[in-house]
Amino acid sequence: MNVAEFKASLSGAAPAPQSPAPLAALWWAAKGDWDQAHRIAQDDSSTEAAWVHAYLHRAEGDLGNAGYWYRRASKPVADGPVEAEWEQIASTLLGSPRT
Repeated sequence: MNVAEFKASLSGAAPAPQSPAPLAALWWAAKGDWDQAHRIAQDDSSTEAAWVHAYLHRAEGDLGNAGYWYRRASKPVADGPVEAEWEQIASTLLGSPRT
């Protein structure tokens, strides 16, 4: 799946059942369900989930908490538009170029 296909899946009721937790959290974030996205990201101990967790707190404006999660993810604090960060995370998690 590439980013375009992932975006197209947002018309569904839930992410694909085989989606890894960080990707599922990113999917729920794009659907506007921050709480569901946060629960999923928080319950996964991977660095990928920490990156999504950082993104979620940055998107809500909690920059202090976001900074903690960026450090846990070993990622620099993002400073561009949150939409661009979502795309970057999705592309990385999917292992595909942004389209």
